[in-house]
Amino acid sequence: MASPLILPHGVEEEQLMTTLRRSAWAAADILRAYARGEQPPYGYPGHLTVEERDNGPVSAADRAVNHHILQTLGQMWPHAPWGLFSEETTHDHAQNHPLDREWAWLLDPLDGTKDFLQGTGHYAIHLALLHRGHPRLGLVMLPEREELWFGLVGGHCWWEDRQGHVHPAQLSRRCRCEDLILVASRNHRNERLDALIQELNLASSQAVGSVGCKVATILRGEADVYISLSGQSAPKHWDMAAPEAVLRAANGCFRHADGRPLTYNSRDLDQTGCLVASHGLCQGQLEARTQAALAAIDPGFVV
Repeated sequence: MASPLILPHGVEEEQLMTTLRRSAWAAADILRAYARGEQPPYGYPGHLTVEERDNGPVSAADRAVNHHILQTLGQMWPHAPWGLFSEETTHDHAQNHPLDREWAWLLDPLDGTKDFLQGTGHYAIHLALLHRGHPRLGLVMLPEREELWFGLVGGHCWWEDRQGHVHPAQLSRRCRCEDLILVASRNHRNERLDALIQELNLASSQAVGSVGCKVATILRGEADVYISLSGQSAPKHWDMAAPEAVLRAANGCFRHADGRPLTYNSRDLDQTGCLVASHGLCQGQLEARTQAALAAIDPGFVV
């Protein structure tokens, strides 16, 4: 199938995809080694140190994958006209912010750090290429399942195993809200989210860590809906950009509960409000139900 991917001048698609595959599997090997208490490859420190930050824990595994992927992109394309923006390296709102560039990479080297440290296996690597603030290419690596998801927005979505075998996304055909299966956060829950889930009256719900892992359950057809509801904190751009890209590439939807698209800019790195991701067949109904439920649960909440 022909790819609709448009890239900056001097960047060839075949070379880019080959580099992303190689880098993603290497990063998966780094995380799996840390998760098992083994010596990680490529000379990274063996001790899994953990530092507490305002937005949650950051481990040596986060930093190793961050360095590996950004170094690869920088070495392969030292003069490419894109910015490189990562959870681990950029937190300020200074001038010449990477997200203000026409092209920008947005990286979360370890989405689901709490699940990673808890040993649930629900963690992922997110990498998205943005063009003028919109995700165009998404990569979601699930190390424990050995699934490498790619999504070309406006094109197609697929996953590859380590041997390079390609498998298409298989979203479910469940088309009544009462039959839908919801996947929600394992570690970021509150009474408001629990009340919303109950009010939606879907068929069932399950708790899964990492946004990438949640969206992958939709792409496999195991679930149909994911809802993010900000509370004392909100997810960040790097949590959402790559999962949004792969889901939209599979003809799913990822929007605010009032139908607004997600935006990615340097002025506000938070993805606040209520975000609804789904296989797309009931998106409008889900958004309407969600807005009505939240208006009753918390009338002042801005979706």
